[in-house]
Amino acid sequence: MKGLASLPWLIHGFSTRPGGFSRAYGGNSLNLGFTKDDSRSNVERNRAEFLKKLGAASNKRSWPMVTLRQIHSDIIHHVVKPTEVNRNEEPFAGDGLITDTPGLLLAVQAADCLPVVLVDAKRRAVGVFHAGWRGTLKRIVEKGVGEMRREFGSSSWDIRAAIGPGIHNCCYTVGPEVRSQFESQFAWAQELFHETKDSEPIRERYPLLFLTARAPGHSELPKNIFLDLVEANRRQLMDAGVPAKNIEASPLCTSCHTDLLFSHRAGNGKTGRMMGVAGLRK
Repeated sequence: MKGLASLPWLIHGFSTRPGGFSRAYGGNSLNLGFTKDDSRSNVERNRAEFLKKLGAASNKRSWPMVTLRQIHSDIIHHVVKPTEVNRNEEPFAGDGLITDTPGLLLAVQAADCLPVVLVDAKRRAVGVFHAGWRGTLKRIVEKGVGEMRREFGSSSWDIRAAIGPGIHNCCYTVGPEVRSQFESQFAWAQELFHETKDSEPIRERYPLLFLTARAPGHSELPKNIFLDLVEANRRQLMDAGVPAKNIEASPLCTSCHTDLLFSHRAGNGKTGRMMGVAGLRK
């Protein structure tokens, strides 16, 4: 992301699908999650390759990488020491990590949910967050800003945010109960949703048939409800005081670009995992 690329002391990135050693999901894919369909050795090779591309690894040593057992929560962990990290394990359960310790790489996994990176450009602190609809409803990124203020003395004005690739409002259908939950929590929730009706070619070709074959009120097509998860997280960051100009979002929808990105929905549940990562150079 352009807003973060100007910080020479920062390592950050969002992975994509191609360029790895896994074949479980077609081709040579860069699956970074220990999924049931892929071997552990492939994932470890993929992670090593990803760290090398980020500049967080050399032939002699790689940065310790902290990951999470993600549970669609608002739980955020403050990582202080490299000794807390056990490589390729998930010592924490939650959906957010923050640190101001150099030499650590924080990572969240995603395959439709949004990976979000926050960086305090003044105090040199970072956070990474996993924001699906449940975590977004629980205000994971808004609370992330609050945790950085509490732990590091960060000012919202100094925080830069990067929202990585995820499923966009062109593809992200949800049920009416999800919309109701958002509307109960956010004053601007109505702006996050749009609806379309299912189309049936036979209805479009013979509309009179359906008008006369059913009683009034029984010929309506079901509605599809679409959620704008990117905008929901953008609004939360702004509510937390992060300036709009400091927030960048990837234009790529995971469900639309399955050649480039993993998508849980498009893959019907069989898919790899991408990562959003951030760390501070020593």
